[in-house]
Amino acid sequence: MASTPHTQDSPGISALKAALPAKAWTQDPDIIAPHLTEWRDKYFGQTPILLTPGTTDDVATAVKICAEHKMPIVPQGGNTGLVGGQTPQGEVLLSLKRMTRVRDVNPIANAMTVEAGATLHAVHEAADAADRKFPLTLSSQGSCTVGGVLSTNAGGNHVLKYGTTKELVFGVEAVLPDGQIFNGLTSLRKDNTGYDLSRMFLGAEGTLGIITAATLKLFPKPSYIARVMMGIASVEDAVALLTRLSGPSLAMFEVMPHIGFAAVVDNIENERDPFSEPHPWYVLTDFEVATAEAGEALVTALLEDAFAAGLVRDAVLAQSDTQFLAMGSIREHMSAGQKFLGGSIKQDITVPINHIPEFFAKADAAVQSIVPGCRPVGFGHFGDGNIHYNIAQPDSDDMAANRDAFLARWDDISEAVFDIVDALGGSISAEHGIGIMKRDTLATRADPVKMALLRRVKTAMDPDGIMNPRVMV
Repeated sequence: MASTPHTQDSPGISALKAALPAKAWTQDPDIIAPHLTEWRDKYFGQTPILLTPGTTDDVATAVKICAEHKMPIVPQGGNTGLVGGQTPQGEVLLSLKRMTRVRDVNPIANAMTVEAGATLHAVHEAADAADRKFPLTLSSQGSCTVGGVLSTNAGGNHVLKYGTTKELVFGVEAVLPDGQIFNGLTSLRKDNTGYDLSRMFLGAEGTLGIITAATLKLFPKPSYIARVMMGIASVEDAVALLTRLSGPSLAMFEVMPHIGFAAVVDNIENERDPFSEPHPWYVLTDFEVATAEAGEALVTALLEDAFAAGLVRDAVLAQSDTQFLAMGSIREHMSAGQKFLGGSIKQDITVPINHIPEFFAKADAAVQSIVPGCRPVGFGHFGDGNIHYNIAQPDSDDMAANRDAFLARWDDISEAVFDIVDALGGSISAEHGIGIMKRDTLATRADPVKMALLRRVKTAMDPDGIMNPRVMV
């Protein structure tokens, strides 16, 4: 197991400063401060030193020294994580923010090799320049990094068609806990030479090593995307609508409740409701087609069927790039909009799609029984069963005074929600990871054989427990 975190002037810290270039480390508290708080202000950290290596060799040097001195390390990408896995509590903090290079784009092989500190937005731009698409899209794509999304196996809005991050990676380069460099970078689609070791690092949250680069899968860019927003009456109608709309063209199916939708359009600058009257629920869809004419024909036919079945109350087809982006912006700001509802207890779960209505019925009743008057705000990627089930505090005359008391019920509400998720055969973590927040919950709820295997792998690869030691296992 890892030793107690080291102080600013311990031998291990001094060795890091001596071995690394001056620009690859800092102990300046003003520079370090932004790395110690996550954006929701739920986790606050501390570290004796911030490492900012510029090359994989620098990362390897740093990790080797940390291993020799048994100093635990917390790797950090864009610091957009939501479960506390990137926030150090005295460990050495290693940020990949300087490793941003796109090493290669191969449109023939539909592959791109990029360093772990590159933002998801930069990846999209590089793919677009090669007339290709990298389909992973997140609301934080301007700041989240390749290493972070791979380490948490992020999902995003297009899992329905393209799969999770694990399915969008050919291979990775990673620094192991002893400082060795594993080179799994490849664009091969077939390689049966043993275990697929690259996948060990995907979703591992930095507990088995530090991803420094990855070869990502690219796709032909769709000629046209028809975006439609619909107003509907219920969660049951959303699931029925998904069944009717499903097909090779459907790339996105996002669902939002009125309370969250209104929080965005009423409070966030430049957001606008595209409908003339409110609806209980909203669905945002993308159809990838050959032409605008083909998109309009497809959408018209599908909507005629959905209206006839009583599943849609109103619909708007984006007629311009501006309207296209405006519709997407409402969904992207769902998390930000909830800040105007006061304190929020947030869950990231998944259930089988056919059980989504049952989950909402049971979860809404359960959280209301714990905190009467609380306001469920469940939204997200219904196309793959991933629900961001957030619960806003009860509305009152003095929201600020009641916020802390509400947030103190986080564990009670979480356990009630997780009981329902388990009963429906779901997962307590869909795309945000385990981190610190769900580590103990995973240990008590996961299959014992699975937990034993996870710990065995961790021990085999990181016997001294220096890699993100408080996370996951």
